[in-house]
Amino acid sequence: MRIKPREQILGVWRSLLTACYQDGEWVWGGRNGSNSISDAEQLLCLLYPATEIDGFGLEHPDEIADDIREVLSPLGDNGLRIGERVVWLLEQYIDRHTDRDPDSDAALPNFAAGSYLSSSDGAEPTPAQRTLEVVDSYSMSLTLCLAALKFLRGFSGPVAELAVGRRIKLAVDLGPRIEALDALINVRLTAAMVGLIRSFVVNTVSPKSAAGQAMLSMLNQTGGSPDAVVHAVQQRLDRVRIRLRNDTTLSQVEGVDLDSGDMLFECGWSWAIVRKAASIDFVDMPIADQPGHAVARPYLHFTVVALDGINDLTSVRTRELDLLNGQQRRLAEALQLRWDLAQRYWAAVARFGTGRWPLEDIPWRTSDGEESDYFSLIVSAVLMQDLLNRDANDDDLDRAATIFDELARRGRIVRRFTADDPARAMHTPGVSLRLLGSEALDGPLLLWTVSDYATVLLKRTLQAARLSGTIETRDQLMTLAQATMDHLDLRAFREGPATGLWDDPSRIFGGPENHLPSWYLTERVVECMVTAARLYREPPLRAPTSVTRAMELLTEAEHLLNREMLELSETDVSAGRTALALAEQRLERARTLIDERPGTAVSLASQALLELDELAYARFDATRSV
Repeated sequence: MRIKPREQILGVWRSLLTACYQDGEWVWGGRNGSNSISDAEQLLCLLYPATEIDGFGLEHPDEIADDIREVLSPLGDNGLRIGERVVWLLEQYIDRHTDRDPDSDAALPNFAAGSYLSSSDGAEPTPAQRTLEVVDSYSMSLTLCLAALKFLRGFSGPVAELAVGRRIKLAVDLGPRIEALDALINVRLTAAMVGLIRSFVVNTVSPKSAAGQAMLSMLNQTGGSPDAVVHAVQQRLDRVRIRLRNDTTLSQVEGVDLDSGDMLFECGWSWAIVRKAASIDFVDMPIADQPGHAVARPYLHFTVVALDGINDLTSVRTRELDLLNGQQRRLAEALQLRWDLAQRYWAAVARFGTGRWPLEDIPWRTSDGEESDYFSLIVSAVLMQDLLNRDANDDDLDRAATIFDELARRGRIVRRFTADDPARAMHTPGVSLRLLGSEALDGPLLLWTVSDYATVLLKRTLQAARLSGTIETRDQLMTLAQATMDHLDLRAFREGPATGLWDDPSRIFGGPENHLPSWYLTERVVECMVTAARLYREPPLRAPTSVTRAMELLTEAEHLLNREMLELSETDVSAGRTALALAEQRLERARTLIDERPGTAVSLASQALLELDELAYARFDATRSV
């Protein structure tokens, strides 16, 4: 199906309000219950498009588009009331996931993963384990807080204007609420940034260890000697290793050996704050020095989640709006450094060597020996994010397009499922990640289940299409994106209270039905629509042949236009003068578009040529009949 961001996002908003806003109350929770992550995902279904896509904004009450106002009418009959309801939702979220220090009454943001956690042996996680925070908690809160601040900073201006002279009581009441909410969101944003910093880890391994052998099995695509591969890896990653070694806050746990030339290493994010993570002395809140539980080893999934959140933090829009205070800017610099090093590391590893990329050797094998097509997709996601922020060449994108196509086939996105198909488990219930270290809280080893294979593929395919400089590759990627959207559309609810939301995997994979919405997947579909909107905002690709053809037609048309003007008297007010003026207007427009939209320029020049030929023929016919 064609990807239509505006239509599809408005459909999600309409379904969101139908499912969640009942009798003036908001219903929190979905398929996996209510927790700090699920509730943030639920709100981001509304706030992320509203703050990331021009034309969807809600912060200016008088400028809300008519179709958006109609969809959001259950929240209020005017823009001010809609904005107030958004403030009210954010207040509820902060209240639900903020604790109070009993001694100082200070706000203590709560990032507990709660109902999103399960165990490896089917036993219930202990109450202490339910309070565990994961990188998804920090990253999703970071994105939500930034979206909230963008909305609040924009909304506060119109509210202040409407409150002048106490003309509108609602606006008068909103001012102090926005100010108090802004402060609490800033506290949560700071805490989320701290959590992400303390979850970053560097892991060094011996090439002869099991972990080292697993890494070499991916890196050695040419059958070279292990020593030669280790040496080549060290050279390829030397700049990353030096930066990691020289900044003592990066290699923050014991046992990291970045000085030895015969050691392999990896960096990224573990599943939560790591054991013995260094404290952050310039932040005065418990999360800055609370003990961690996660093992000091990067997880691919949590690395990508962290990178996506930090990407929102360092975006041009965030910088232009000047959303961060001094302390947050200092934290952002630390996160930017980690983001850059992790991007460079995984992009280099994915493309290491002179022949076949390790990434092309599907499925990807992690350092703990586990392998999955999902891991290949995640490494592709890191590579694509890196290409977005650096100069991507056509060869990289052509090879990435082939990888995405292969992953779509292996994930049965563009192929039918068979009985007992092993690919089914990647979609439902999903890939389970063992949260090593969670068992230390006197409970079972916990699992984190990820079921976003289709949305990761769609988002990264759209990003690749945005970067592609060749028409053939972009067309291939867009065809794959539309096929992936077809797959996701089949999984949307068709009946019940969650109609129009996700996820109903039973429609494709069979199995038991669940009529509650999954905010986990719905929010990620919305992210894909935002990515598609960004792609559509870019100018279309232009083929060199189209530019040449447009120039040829334009040159001919302008010559004929000049000839016709020689034949036209200044006193002539006939339809011929009007036709000439229209042809001239088309050619001027074609001239301005020839570089950016040569296809449109060809069409305009062709229309002008037809009009000029009609004038020439009419004059010839008149001469012949005399």
